Amino acid sequence: MFQDRISISSILVGTALLSVLAIATVDAAQGQTANGSEYSSIIARCAAGPQAHYGEDDAYYALGGGVQNGIVGAPRTEQAETRDQSVAPTARARAHESPAYAPPAPHPYYDPGPNRENYEDVDAGRFLLVGEAPVSTFSADVDTASYSNMRRILRNCQLPQRGALRTEELINYFSYDYAAPEDRSEPFAPSVWLTPTPWNSATQLLHVGIRGFDEVKAEQPLLNLVFLIDVSGSMRSQDKLPLVQASLRLLVNEMRPQDRISIVTYAGHSGVLLQPTQARHRGQILRAIDGLSAGGSTAGAEGLRTAYALAEQNFDDTRVNRIILASDGDFNVGMSDPDAMRDFIAHKRETGIYFTYLGYGTGNYNDVMAQRLAQAGNGNAAYIDSISEAQKVLVDEMRATLFPIANDVKFQVEFNPAVVAEYRLIGYETRALNREDFNNDEVDAGDIGNGHTVTALYEIVSVGSEATHYDPLRYGDVTPAEANPQEIAFLRMRYKLPGEDESNLMERPIYAREAIADLDDASDDVRFAAAVAAMGQYLRNDPYLPDYSIQDIRDLAQSARGDDPRGLRAEFVQLANLVEAIEGSHATE
Repeated sequence: MFQDRISISSILVGTALLSVLAIATVDAAQGQTANGSEYSSIIARCAAGPQAHYGEDDAYYALGGGVQNGIVGAPRTEQAETRDQSVAPTARARAHESPAYAPPAPHPYYDPGPNRENYEDVDAGRFLLVGEAPVSTFSADVDTASYSNMRRILRNCQLPQRGALRTEELINYFSYDYAAPEDRSEPFAPSVWLTPTPWNSATQLLHVGIRGFDEVKAEQPLLNLVFLIDVSGSMRSQDKLPLVQASLRLLVNEMRPQDRISIVTYAGHSGVLLQPTQARHRGQILRAIDGLSAGGSTAGAEGLRTAYALAEQNFDDTRVNRIILASDGDFNVGMSDPDAMRDFIAHKRETGIYFTYLGYGTGNYNDVMAQRLAQAGNGNAAYIDSISEAQKVLVDEMRATLFPIANDVKFQVEFNPAVVAEYRLIGYETRALNREDFNNDEVDAGDIGNGHTVTALYEIVSVGSEATHYDPLRYGDVTPAEANPQEIAFLRMRYKLPGEDESNLMERPIYAREAIADLDDASDDVRFAAAVAAMGQYLRNDPYLPDYSIQDIRDLAQSARGDDPRGLRAEFVQLANLVEAIEGSHATE
């Protein structure tokens, strides 16, 4: 439990604040944009614990900072509730001027009242015996929703519940400098490392990373997008529909003149707000977005049907056809069961239409719905907690978000029983596949976008190690099957090129000689990914980090920040400090 990890509050908070100040000094020296002073203020207030309650209107601005002139996070003024549409197109420029990916500070003492957020609680993957289950199979996951949602919760001075955390999404929120493929015909290349485990000196971490081919913009196909926008009453707050509008403005400003955009909205009913319109008519598109208002119930299923019907009617096989749903996921009219919605989306993916889910809001955010829809619909999911996150997802990483380079990407690792006794895959609990699914091209898996990086970490226990979790069988085979002791494992990957139905196989051995004896000798990317993996497990209270503290996680991440031009890794270190402060405040309750 978290209580077992909490020491004296003043020591924790003091250490966190000193770390923030030190990081802010380094950032200033390196010209980075992580806002250490902002986080020091948040940490100090969170450390004090909940002391006050605020009204609903103040809460919305505390959580989102308000929306003015198209900017979420602007200071509140008397005109905060009136958007100046005439300056909305300047949103993108102002987003670039703000601190890189530092969302607006919430008021730390806001009590959101009854919490109807919906998460699926999944147990952590356990250690498996290689002698009984030598093969691990799972789908790629490029979603990042869990990380930005975690950040939103922490910045509101709360610890996220276990179901809100998918460790692989925390890891994959960050980009890593893996080897890139030479051309699109082989869309990614695997990179592999084996290092000591930071939290257990008796085990090792197997680090598998791939980087998608990064196609230049001029060679990318044109886009055919349908914006499906939730305008129901639950979207009224400033961190919902106004943030959706600001987000979509950023994306529209990135479109090429020949790209096409349609808009479908839904509340009690759904309707087509904008027929397919070329992006050269930017003013017409932005006026449609700016004119949206929220009210009514939430007929999400009807909205999906309308959006798919419009996308199918205007389908163009020379373009990337994609529906982008922006919602809090609070469906309450018609079909609303996440599994039923998943089945509907799964049937529709056969049309060749891709799907992106952008989640918004607090208090009723339906993470289960977001995951069901994104996983079923040849899709990806992100959670937008600020205009800075919208900038990251829809501008800086737009090509990865919207342009697929490989579909149905599957991983399979076979461990050598002569070398490895046990293993566990860190994260990917909701992406596990059966062994036979790997070769079955009818089984859906995750898609990878332009330049995406995907990382998977295994913790492994060597044969003969005292760290084993299982007693030997009395009547079992005590001699492993003959195998090459120079090979630790064998990696296989399957993928389909966009538009193709038959998968391609990529494979390579993982050799013992690839091991790095000292973690300090590993690259910044390898060490930072390990720190993020530790954070996910720590916050989930998974059972395999008994003595690894939040200070250990912070120190490892800080030492591995490396080249951090956008300040994302610096912010992660600040979030570790924030966890420390929140735990310290709990110690005094």
